[in-house]
Amino acid sequence: MRTAYDVIIKPIISERSMDQAAEKKYTFKVATDANKSEVKRAVEEIFDVEVEKVNIMNVNGKKKRMGRYVGMTSAYKKAIVKLTEASKEIEFFSNL
Repeated sequence: MRTAYDVIIKPIISERSMDQAAEKKYTFKVATDANKSEVKRAVEEIFDVEVEKVNIMNVNGKKKRMGRYVGMTSAYKKAIVKLTEASKEIEFFSNL
């Protein structure tokens, strides 16, 4: 059995994700084999909030070059979590 901290890897902090935080939408990097119900349970357990909706997407790795050498960044899965209107905000995102 996985814990909630095995499902949620880290928050994604970008300009777009910070704009969505005003609408109570928060973005997280999640485990590649996690599904929507696991992500919902994990966010509710870790942050003590009520989740309304979860959207999950796979992000493919990008090709990067360093001189003549070519490599790839790693692929990952990200989740955008929308909280209910009655739910409190996640303090981690409000302090940034």
